[in-house]
This record gives sequence, C-alpha cells and structure tokens, in this order.
Amino acid sequence: MRASEASVARFAAMGTRVELHLFGGGAADALSAAQAAIAAVENALTIHRPSPTTALNRALATGDSAAVDEPLLFDALLQVDALWQQSGGLFDPSLGAWSSIALDRAAGRVSATQPLTLDFGGFGKGFALDRAVAALRLAGVTHALLSAGESSIAVIGQHPLGGAWPFAIPHPEKADAWLVELEMHDASLSISSTIGAGAAKPGRAAMVRPVDGTIVTEPATAVALAATGAEAEAMSTALLVANPSVADRLRAADPDRRFRFPHAAPVRAERPLEPTA
Repeated sequence: MRASEASVARFAAMGTRVELHLFGGGAADALSAAQAAIAAVENALTIHRPSPTTALNRALATGDSAAVDEPLLFDALLQVDALWQQSGGLFDPSLGAWSSIALDRAAGRVSATQPLTLDFGGFGKGFALDRAVAALRLAGVTHALLSAGESSIAVIGQHPLGGAWPFAIPHPEKADAWLVELEMHDASLSISSTIGAGAAKPGRAAMVRPVDGTIVTEPATAVALAATGAEAEAMSTALLVANPSVADRLRAADPDRRFRFPHAAPVRAERPLEPTA
C-alpha cells in the first residue's frame, strides 16, 4: 500500500458516524484496535443504556457516594475535573454542579454534596478519539485522520502527502462558505454551534450555561484546537457558553487555536469542510 492510500473503517458509535482513515501498512489490526477503543469508551460513558455512568448517576442523584470500578469512567472524571478548572467552570457535564463533586483517587470513589447527574456529551466523543489515537500509535500508525461526526476530528502525524492536515471550517448555515482555515499536526479539533444541522439534530440537548443554568440562544460557532480531543471538546463548549468578555479572554490565551464566530461573522471564502491534499 502506498503512503497516500487509506484503509478506512466507518461505523456508528457515540451517537454519531465515526470514520477512521489510516495510511500505510498494518492497518487492519490497527483499525480493529481503534474501533474497540471507541466501543469501550461508549460502553463506559453512555447514558442511553445501562452503563457504569448510569450506575454512578443513580447514586449521585440521591446524594450517595459511589465506587467507580470502570477505569475509563474514572479517567474521564479526572480529565473533566481538570478541564472544568481550566475553563473556569464553563465546561461542566453536571450542568453547574461540578464544584460539589469530590474525587477520591486512592479509593476510586466519587461523592457530591448535592444531587446531580452527568452527561458527558461531546466530551465523550473527544475522549473516545483520544483512546483510538492511543491505540493507533501503539500499533505503529504514523498518519491517520479520525472523525466522530463532522464536529470532532483528530489527526496523527502529517498528511500522508507531506505537511500539515489542512481544514476549512464551514459556516453552519451558508452553503459553500467557510469561517476559518486551519492546519493540524498531531492535534484534535472540536466545533460547537448553536445553529445549523448539528444543533437541530433530534434528541440533541440544549447548550446550557453552567454558571446560571440558562440556555444559550445566541447564534454562534466555536472552534478549538488542542493536543487532545477531550481538551478541544471542553474548550469549544466553554467558548460557546461564555459571555463575550470571558470568551475574549479564553481566545486571547491561545488565539491561533481558539475561535468564536457570531452568526453574522464575515465569511471569508467558499470552501467546504474537508482535508485537502
């Protein structure tokens, strides 16, 4: 197989369509390992069927503490805790109650001072892609493109034809128009928006501001690049729910990797979201 030829897996997971594009040899076993890694995360974090997360939610909803025996779930909780702090509480899968949660690393237990439940949402997709990336690296993969829907993307290494992976982020409502062009190398991307087809998807939960519980109604799109999918998902969420002054501060901390576009943002070109050689 030539370096520019891809081995591809497409399947449904995490409530969306997942695609894995691997370049180079040894792809069959690597694809299987990556798909298994994503399935393991889905089984651990889903709230749509019985899972370790639904068991934890039952305990936390009644104010009880609980032991977490699933390592993937506890690792997710630890990452959420770090990202909640990093985002100033703007990323919060407990809808504003995360400050009441205590994680006992030594005992593997979770407790809360008030009733709450967890919904990992988009974070789960980023976390799953991170696990898939780790599995692919372990299998020796050096060039890959992974996506969970069109809003969560991770890349390994350079584009197989050389250089960074180029992407154009589309305007969510204007066909053939884009918001920003980005280049990625060993990085993850997350897009969050209050408008467009993704936001209108049946069953999708409303975007809620953790600080006051209000629903985000302003038409806007947030884009975040980060070293991991978990961090990218948390930051795109934080950018979208933040008030303008806080969003500006978050963007200023990493202006080349964090973006927030009001719906009326000027459109810079006509180009769809796709990797280009």
